[in-house]
Amino acid sequence: MATPPAPSSSLPPLSSTEQQPPLAPQQQQSSSSPLSPPSSILIIGSGVFGLTTAYALSRRHDFANTTITVVDRADPSNPDVFPAPDAASVDTSRIIRADYPDAAYAALAAEAQLQWRQQAHPDDLGSEGRYSESGLLLVADGPAPPPGTPVVTGTVIDKSKLTGMDYTRFSWANVLSIASSDPELAARIKECPDTDAIKAALGTGGSSGSWGYINGLSGWANAGASMAWLYKRVKAEGRINFVAGEVTNLEVSGDTVTGARLSDGRVLSADLVMVSAGAWTGRLVDLTGQAIATGQVLGYIDLTPEEEAQLAHMPVILNLSTGLFIIPPKNGVLKIARHAYGYLNPTTLSTPPLGSSVTAPATAVSLPLTTLSDPTLQIPTEGADDLRRALHEMVPLPSLRDRPFSKTRICWYSDTPTADFIIDYHPEYKGLFVATGDSGHAFKFLPVIGEKIADVIAGQCPSEFVGKWNWRYPAGDAAIKAVITEDGSRGGVPGLILSTELGRALN
Repeated sequence: MATPPAPSSSLPPLSSTEQQPPLAPQQQQSSSSPLSPPSSILIIGSGVFGLTTAYALSRRHDFANTTITVVDRADPSNPDVFPAPDAASVDTSRIIRADYPDAAYAALAAEAQLQWRQQAHPDDLGSEGRYSESGLLLVADGPAPPPGTPVVTGTVIDKSKLTGMDYTRFSWANVLSIASSDPELAARIKECPDTDAIKAALGTGGSSGSWGYINGLSGWANAGASMAWLYKRVKAEGRINFVAGEVTNLEVSGDTVTGARLSDGRVLSADLVMVSAGAWTGRLVDLTGQAIATGQVLGYIDLTPEEEAQLAHMPVILNLSTGLFIIPPKNGVLKIARHAYGYLNPTTLSTPPLGSSVTAPATAVSLPLTTLSDPTLQIPTEGADDLRRALHEMVPLPSLRDRPFSKTRICWYSDTPTADFIIDYHPEYKGLFVATGDSGHAFKFLPVIGEKIADVIAGQCPSEFVGKWNWRYPAGDAAIKAVITEDGSRGGVPGLILSTELGRALN
C-alpha cells in the first residue's frame, strides 16, 4: 500500500535506549510493517489513548473510508459523556512534565508541553484554566550528589534498576538538555542541593527529600476539563460513533478478533479492534507478565480563601523516593496523592481474558474497584496515613494538620515493569491492537500520543520507541508473572491487596 502521509505530531488547535525484556517473536516487525487501512475500527476505551487515537485516525486521508467506533462504560446518569468519571484520565489535576530519565519520553513530553502552553484563544488546550505552569519541584531521598557533580546526558540506562535519586538526576539532565538552546528557559531550571534549598523553592514552610531541582517549565492540568475539551473535538469531527456499553469479552473466529460483546448481549463487529481500556484491559486481553492494574490513593482537603492564598505560588512537589506529591490548590481544594506500587484487586473472572493459558473455569486478574461499583468505597488507612504524612511534611500549615479529607479516591493504573507503554499488535491474534500500560504517566501526552498510536497502527512506530512500546512476551507465557514497576518513581510497598488493607480499617 502507499505509505500514509506524514501526520502532524499533535492535535491541531481549532482557532535513550534501555535494557528491555524480550519482544514477542511473532510480533517483532508488527509495528513497522505498513498496513492497509481497515474498513472499520472498534476502539474499546475512551481515555487518553482511545480518544486521541480516534481523533488522529479520523483526520488521516488513508483512513477516510474507515468507520470508527468508540465503545466505553459511561456514567449511567450521563450516558452521553465519555469517559466514565472513574477513569484514570478524569480528575481535578495531573502533572504535566518533561522530567523523565528516558530521553525519548522527555522529548515527547516537551513536544506536548508546547500545546499545553497555548492559551491565547478559549479553544486552545491550555486555556480556561486547563493548564497551570506552576513549576515542578522534583526531589528524592538518600545521599545527595557531591557539589559540582556533572550532569551527564545521553547515558544508556536500565530503568528497571533506578532509584528515586537516579530518576531525579537523569530527569534533571534531560530537561537541562532540552532547554539548553534557550538561556531564558534554562534559567527556569534550578538545582536544590539540600533541604534548605528545597524548603525555599517550595515556599510553604515545608520540605521533602535531600536533593532535587525545580523546573519552572512544568506544571499541572485540570484532567477532567481537558478530557471534556478533547471529547468536544472528537465529536466535532462528525466521523466517530460512540456507543455506551460495558465490553465483557472479545469476539474471536479462529485466530482473528472480529469484534466485542457487550453486557447487554450486543455485538460490535470490526476489521480491527483496539483495546485501550486502561486498567480494565486485563479483563479482555491476557497481560500476564506485561501489565497489571494497581490502585493509587488520592485525598482532597477543602481550604479557606486565606489558606489557598497562602499556597497560591507553590509549585507541584513530587518526591520520587516516596511517590508522595501535592498539587497546588485550585477552587478551594488541595490534592495530595501517592505514585506508588499500588494496591492489587484480584478479581475472579468466569471467562478468562483472550490469550490466557489458564484452563480452569475461573481465573483471577487484578481489576479496578471504584465508587461506580461501590459508592461507599474509601481509601485504606495505610494510604490515608501516608497522604497525611505528606501534608505534614510538605504543607505544614497548623490549620490543616488534622483537617479531614473532604474526598478520597482510588485511581487505577495499568502498570508495566519499566513504565513503558504497550502500543502494538497482538502477536497471536489478527485484527487485535492493544494500547495500554499507562503506568500512571500517560495523561500529559494527550496532545501528541494519538498521532503516535496512529503511526503504530499504520506500521510506522516512531524509531525512538521501537523496543519500548512492543508487546513483550507471547500471550500466556507462564515464565514471567509478577509485574512490579521498578523505574525509580514509585513509593510504598509492592503487592498490597486492596481487600486486605480495607479490612484493616474495620478491625
